[in-house]
Amino acid sequence: MTDFMYTASVPVFKQMLDALAEILAKTEAHATEKKIEPSALLNARLFPDMFPLRKQVQIACDFARGISARLAEVELPVHEDHEPMFDELRALIAKSLAFIGGIDAVKFDGSASREIVLRPGTPKEKKLSGQAYLLSYGLPQFFFHISAAYMVLRHSGIEIGKRDYMGTY
Repeated sequence: MTDFMYTASVPVFKQMLDALAEILAKTEAHATEKKIEPSALLNARLFPDMFPLRKQVQIACDFARGISARLAEVELPVHEDHEPMFDELRALIAKSLAFIGGIDAVKFDGSASREIVLRPGTPKEKKLSGQAYLLSYGLPQFFFHISAAYMVLRHSGIEIGKRDYMGTY
């Protein structure tokens, strides 16, 4: 039987990142059709103090990779955040999907009780069990950034809805 920690993380990340890639493709098509400069959408945000769309996508990918790597105790690939266009953001999503899809589910066995250290070596260091890390920190963070990207695009006039957000399940 596959470990709960795997089934509660990797398939969820795959579903939502696949949906995000589709939303970005729709957004790019919309921008082309309406002759909207892509950077206007890539830099869109709902409020001045929030990250723009581009960064929301990057952070969502970072969380999917980071959570999976920490729980499975595998080395986390480093990606520099230089995705200035839609196709490059979709490529980042594809790399993230390939990474998490390449982790053997067996590596997650016992990860619920593994100690996860956030910000190691700093005064704000926090130690959590793998289960608390996934359910109370990792997934909420991931969904926040996926949702923020969706909301920025919906607010920008992209014709997307709940089915687009949910993707295929």
